[in-house]
Amino acid sequence: MSRVIKLPNNWEPRSDQMKLWHYLQSGGKRAIEIAHRRWGKDDVALHNAACQAMQRPGNYWHMLPEYGQARKAIWDAINPRTGKRRIDEAFPEGIRSGFRTQDMMIKLKSGSTWQLIGSDNYNSLVGTPPVGITLSEYAIADPRSWNYLRPILAENNGWAVFITTPRGKNHAYDLFQYAKGDNDWFSQLTTVDDSNVFTKEQLAQELAELISEMGEEEGTAFFRQEYYCSFEGAICGSYYGSQMEAAAAEGRITNVPYDANLPVITAWDLGVGDATGIWFFQVYATEVRVIDYYETSGEGLQYYAKYLAGKPYVYSQHIMPHDIRVRELGTGKSRYETAERLGIKPISICPSLPVDDGINAVRSVLTKCYFDKKRCAQGIESLRSYHKVYDDKRREYKNTPYHDWTSHAADAFRMFAVGHKERPKTRSVSAMMESIKFKGVW
Repeated sequence: MSRVIKLPNNWEPRSDQMKLWHYLQSGGKRAIEIAHRRWGKDDVALHNAACQAMQRPGNYWHMLPEYGQARKAIWDAINPRTGKRRIDEAFPEGIRSGFRTQDMMIKLKSGSTWQLIGSDNYNSLVGTPPVGITLSEYAIADPRSWNYLRPILAENNGWAVFITTPRGKNHAYDLFQYAKGDNDWFSQLTTVDDSNVFTKEQLAQELAELISEMGEEEGTAFFRQEYYCSFEGAICGSYYGSQMEAAAAEGRITNVPYDANLPVITAWDLGVGDATGIWFFQVYATEVRVIDYYETSGEGLQYYAKYLAGKPYVYSQHIMPHDIRVRELGTGKSRYETAERLGIKPISICPSLPVDDGINAVRSVLTKCYFDKKRCAQGIESLRSYHKVYDDKRREYKNTPYHDWTSHAADAFRMFAVGHKERPKTRSVSAMMESIKFKGVW
């Protein structure tokens, strides 16, 4: 005789989780839950996905910031209270029809699939699009993932739930503020005062330990972020968070139009099998006007040459990383030579300095910057979120940048900060047009 399985499987939402659970189970399509550490965000999401997948056949995704995190954080993770794997609790064997460990996918008897993915590989999956998506730890995920997935869910009447702890006033904060004013969205912020997960004694001990390890200011800020869901202040561990907060407070993230009387300087992070980021600057007196940012992946230099040529800008300098001079084994030519042949010139090679020196140079330059809030939105978000590696064992930040979706814009900006040399007199565009003759695609 077959065993009857009732979903959710041996799990019930707590009272402080009930509002989100009820909204999702009653057919809600858009939800964002800002909740404290250890609230059980992923548990709610996993059991919700299991219930939904058994009712409506389709593909369901659970997205973490990075694909590499998914196996440790979800697929192999053990519930310390039960000693069982979290996916086994949410998706018991009785409802499965298949199980693929390599790509972290579970097939269900309803005809649905549930799969773990990362915001760093959201556009690489092929096949039938998802009808339900959980975006876990959205505050540190690539925000472009939602821009890519939103129209897919709108077309197939799918649902999306965002679960996260704050990381400053970034894209998760913006989405939360939007959701609070939209009747079609569920939004909730849950702190440790709203749940019974931790005792007062446990919280006091955690705060004391964080202050001991990180210092009073940073330890207290981290505690308020993780347990009281504070959006205030710069992102903990951020390299440029305080400088970007200052730029916003001083009105330097605003509308910055292109001035046709000034030349444009570009600064690049050239990806090899990775994204390429390009900043566009205009310098006037002591002002650094950041007028544009562009990033994409999977394209060669010819694509970027055409993209630059399609802009109304007149370029005076293209600042590139020093490894652009490395010759490719297949062609024997360097990307420097290829770029010049395509008309990307004059090229300036950024001096090779230690990363720490480059980061200090960026901090200095940021105090002079005015950013166009629309055209530079992705780059601004990257600079805000660019952060140090956090050592979970030592419970401290290493003095090493964490490589993720924020790195391309941050590295490209560093090229400008290190490679741009202030000139005593800015050449006018009219004078430059007399001296520059464009070739190739120009």
